[in-house]
Amino acid sequence: MAVLLPFAKQIRKTMSSENKEETLHENEEHKAQDVQGAEHEAEDNASSAEAAETNEDELAKYQADLEKEKDKFLRLFADFENYKRRTSKERVELFKTAGQEVMQAMLPVLDDFDRAMVEIEKAKDKNLVKGVELISNKLRETLKAKGLKQMEVQAGDAFDADVHEAITQIPAPQEDLKGKIVDVVEKGYELGERIIRYPKVVVGQ
Repeated sequence: MAVLLPFAKQIRKTMSSENKEETLHENEEHKAQDVQGAEHEAEDNASSAEAAETNEDELAKYQADLEKEKDKFLRLFADFENYKRRTSKERVELFKTAGQEVMQAMLPVLDDFDRAMVEIEKAKDKNLVKGVELISNKLRETLKAKGLKQMEVQAGDAFDADVHEAITQIPAPQEDLKGKIVDVVEKGYELGERIIRYPKVVVGQ
């Protein structure tokens, strides 16, 4: 029994030493695993950061493309609105001036009515004057409803070469008529906003 005791102690000592070595080895393995885990985590973080940066770049690119398309759309929309307004105005003007040739052909008839009224008033026949005046007014109102308008020009108005046609110049009968209209020889007319016949005037100098 006494002989076995040292042997048992030796066995326990050997086992204790082996346990320590095994524990030390396990600790080293755990440390290595921790290091590997930390490295993998660092790599994952780096990959995530790169992916996030890539996503931000792509988002910025998409936003820039979106702004370009938005600007293009707004320009096209503005051009289309301008086109609609322009064509609408042209269409209205076309309707207003569609009968321009007919209206211009009617102007000498209106001039004849004016001359006829002057001569008829000299005859002092009230019924004749009333009848011709009624026909004249009816014709003028009909043409007015179609867009024809007589230009308001009278003696004493300032001469404007843009809207008046000077057929001659005479010495001004009065000082205040210099450079102004002395007489209206022929009336002017507008159809819509367009002058279809300029008033013919005499200008004082």
